[in-house]
Amino acid sequence: MNRISLNGSSFVGKQCGYQLTNDWDKCVDAVNNFYRPVETFAARFEQMLLDVKTLGFTALDIWTAGQLSWRWATVEQITVARELLTKHDIVVTSLGNAFGETRDEFVAACKLAVGVNTKLLSGGCPVLRFERAFVSEMLEKYDLILGLENHPEKSAQAMLDQIGDGANGRIGTTVDTGWYATQAGDVAGVIEKLRGHIVHVHLKDVLRGAEADRNVGYGQGIVPLEACVRALQRIGYAGDYSIEIHSLDHDPTQELAEGLRSVRRWLAAS
Repeated sequence: MNRISLNGSSFVGKQCGYQLTNDWDKCVDAVNNFYRPVETFAARFEQMLLDVKTLGFTALDIWTAGQLSWRWATVEQITVARELLTKHDIVVTSLGNAFGETRDEFVAACKLAVGVNTKLLSGGCPVLRFERAFVSEMLEKYDLILGLENHPEKSAQAMLDQIGDGANGRIGTTVDTGWYATQAGDVAGVIEKLRGHIVHVHLKDVLRGAEADRNVGYGQGIVPLEACVRALQRIGYAGDYSIEIHSLDHDPTQELAEGLRSVRRWLAAS
């Protein structure tokens, strides 16, 4: 059964306040500064989980660029996060973002994934480019799957080249519909070509052209999201769907709730 999760990156603009002039890096820094202090972590992380539940979600992609990062998470914070997730019956579908440029950084990301009871790393992995054997070994050791997420890739083949031999099923791809709409155009066509390699999906709608990475509510941009879901169904995709609206200029709360209802409806109509 496909689970539908909320992508934690959707809250990136919250600490800065939502405005058109927001800068991505400054917003990321603000999120980290908000969650990182040990003394306030439990209360703030729990409030985020309550916000997730209020919107109707029971699954979450933890955004490691912000709310719980392998760069700074202590053993205590990871334990607290796991206990709070259990308390509120929220499952972690994946860790999202990027997983380091060195061996030590990648291992830290793996340990965080194990600590919050998820099997999936969904995002970029710079260290894979020059430490493929090591990354494969660690995925096997920690029993994890790496879903490489597209950003600059302009075709399915560009992603397939990165996946390579798939490391015995340990390396696949996370489809970001917004970036494929921007870079490749035919998102459903890309999905078809990635058959057998897709391990996770970030359902995202974006604007056209210069504002291509400006996230908007479902149906407001250029991404044919329902057609993407239908393409995934045709290829037998059995994984989860992550609802992602990481807007800087407006509060996406209502759009996230509407997105959840839309995806439920599309899946039910299959």
